[in-house]
Amino acid sequence: MMISDRFAISKFFGAAALLCAFAVGAFAQAGFDLSNYGVRIDPDKRLLTVLASLEMARGTDGSRLLNTSLSKSGSAFRSQLDEEYANLPADLRARISAFIVQHKKNYSKHNDAELVSPFISMAFSLSPAPELADPAVTTDLPGNLLDVLDFAPLAREFYRRSGISAKLDDYIKNYRLESDGVMRTSARDMVSDLLDYLHTKPELVYLERTKIETAVKGSKNTKLQKIETKEIERRFVIVPEMLAPAGNINFLNIKDDYYVVLPPDRDLSFSDVRRAYLRFVVDPMVLKNSKDVATIRDAVKSLLDERRKIDSTISPDVFLTISRSLIAAIDARQEEFFKSSIAMDQARKALATAKDDDRKKITDDLAKLKAELADEAAARLSEDYEKGAVLAFYFADELRGIEDSGFDIASSLSEMIASCVPANEKDRLAQFAEARKRAVAARAAGRTTAGETVIVKNPVTTRLLEIDKTIAAKDYTKANTELKELLAANPADARIYYNLGRLASLVAETLTEPESQFAKLLEAKNAYSNVVRVRNASTDPALLSQTFVNLGRIYEFEDNPSYAIKLYDEAIKLNDVSGGAYKAALAAKQRLVQKPQ
Repeated sequence: MMISDRFAISKFFGAAALLCAFAVGAFAQAGFDLSNYGVRIDPDKRLLTVLASLEMARGTDGSRLLNTSLSKSGSAFRSQLDEEYANLPADLRARISAFIVQHKKNYSKHNDAELVSPFISMAFSLSPAPELADPAVTTDLPGNLLDVLDFAPLAREFYRRSGISAKLDDYIKNYRLESDGVMRTSARDMVSDLLDYLHTKPELVYLERTKIETAVKGSKNTKLQKIETKEIERRFVIVPEMLAPAGNINFLNIKDDYYVVLPPDRDLSFSDVRRAYLRFVVDPMVLKNSKDVATIRDAVKSLLDERRKIDSTISPDVFLTISRSLIAAIDARQEEFFKSSIAMDQARKALATAKDDDRKKITDDLAKLKAELADEAAARLSEDYEKGAVLAFYFADELRGIEDSGFDIASSLSEMIASCVPANEKDRLAQFAEARKRAVAARAAGRTTAGETVIVKNPVTTRLLEIDKTIAAKDYTKANTELKELLAANPADARIYYNLGRLASLVAETLTEPESQFAKLLEAKNAYSNVVRVRNASTDPALLSQTFVNLGRIYEFEDNPSYAIKLYDEAIKLNDVSGGAYKAALAAKQRLVQKPQ
């Protein structure tokens, strides 16, 4: 699978460059906080109630009417619900079952996951629990949601009569515990990967301007007008849901809120959640450039009309087309750029120590991998083009020009749109037909271009990848034992010391007793210090950069700002290396210099 392999190479990079801005956690003033980027991970009581009520539907033989495939934890929760609500009032269960029977008849060609999807949308149209009231306005709701809106009274009745209202807080607590492992860690990876590539931050506030008219006293016709501005928060909410169909991602955009619903044990680093988050980032950018869009509107519409002759389901909306084209380009191009960067870094290190006979093989393998990555990107862009993202290839070309520049894509988008000549995009599918064929053949052969032709296979890296999964699962004791065993066999590997420091910092976050916290923080400081001690010419500069910053934060916590500044200076001397902490070091030093002594 493409997603799983992409995750593997991401974790390789994580082990090699160790991008862990949150490593010092509660002790770091500049930790990676998802809310700073508009992201929240939060279960929803409305959704849980609606999906739990659907679990009550039974056929005349007692079989489950909606038997969606769930994750392992979801299946266990389903069994728990079956036991806890076995005595649900018979009349309520009968009416829930009758509704689902009719719903299945109306959509007889849909599978169970597809049947559940509109109920998920419906849940978010209701007011918060305990009211779960219907939306005040229904005229703008999509048809599939309206089809199931009549189920809302049954969901409310289930909330009142089943006893679930008294158990929801415990359910939500368990959901949060489940999502704090793989989901939260991979959400950080996803957000940081995408925003680092785009050199941007999402807009988290939308300014709504409303014209207000007031009558002038003593006059029947004269009115005063003023513009009232209101700030509206924009949010990207990842909703962990045990009862969400496994393998499915439900995405909803409700005004300024973007929701993705999926099981809490799903990895988000390289999934369709990426595209959902990119919508959150890109949509306001495109709207801000509406004047530039207007200059190419007719030409884009002409290109769209040609595609709509083949597929009438493609939206004719030009703004939507530009937004989706840019998202498709970012998704494909960022992945290609990311993997190519890793491969080139590996090749560079291998060439530095390789014998003459091996050098040609290393360069040939690198060229082969880069060609495969380019073919896969072309295939993905072609697939999106066929779905209406007719400017995807154009934006991918434009992104190549700013990847290494450090320019914020938000400041570059106006020029990108203004420079676009839509007529030039007409023959893109033909131009990349051969590359697409090669990519499809590679997929069929089981090659995913996700790095299986890795230039250097390093057993320490492989083991660090495995241990990283243990850390993500919060089995800190096991991870600590495994890291120390790996260190005993490789006492001069800086990456192992870094991971030991990272792990000690994570454990310190979980402790409440001051002496225990201090002991763990001292352990982290010693491990990070050992990274500096064992470094050599081949030590990854990104690893050193992160190490100096994490050490600096610990010294800040210990109220030793002068030494912390020296450590930040060491990170700054390494410059803005890919995967490093240069910007964090600059910000931390500036904060300390300006802080009154």
